[in-house]
Amino acid sequence: MRLRQGPVQAACIVLALRYAQFLQGGSVDREGVFMVKEIISTDKAPQAIGPYSQGVRAGGFVFFSGQIPLDPVTGQIAGSDIVGQTEQVMKNIEEVLSSSGLGFEDVVKTTIFLVDLADFATVNEIYGRRFPKDPPARSTVEVKGLPRGALVEVEVVACCG
Repeated sequence: MRLRQGPVQAACIVLALRYAQFLQGGSVDREGVFMVKEIISTDKAPQAIGPYSQGVRAGGFVFFSGQIPLDPVTGQIAGSDIVGQTEQVMKNIEEVLSSSGLGFEDVVKTTIFLVDLADFATVNEIYGRRFPKDPPARSTVEVKGLPRGALVEVEVVACCG
């Protein structure tokens, strides 16, 4: 005997699944959709130096905090010039992406913060090596200063599903 499933039964199943997600640490958005929020952390990238997470997975995306050129082992700025600092930032980004099972190909949006916009071409060349095909959307802004005296900071958003 086969049971027929009508719209009421289907709605009950959807609500039960959403409630199960909520019980696993999810939250409810404005439309009443349950979303699971997962904190991303790895010791292969610098630990947060304030009250924030390295990354947060939510709603099919992972939102990563900006990476400055901190060496994950020493906690100190790596590189004395824009080349060395940008290379370290991109290594840190690779590690936080990898800890989430993602890569540069999954990145959909980046924001680059530069202390000196004259460094744009140098940063662009190093950054561009990580996105040889289908690069993400990007903004680049000049800022007065960055934490720990860094010359560059990059934040990324990646699609995870």
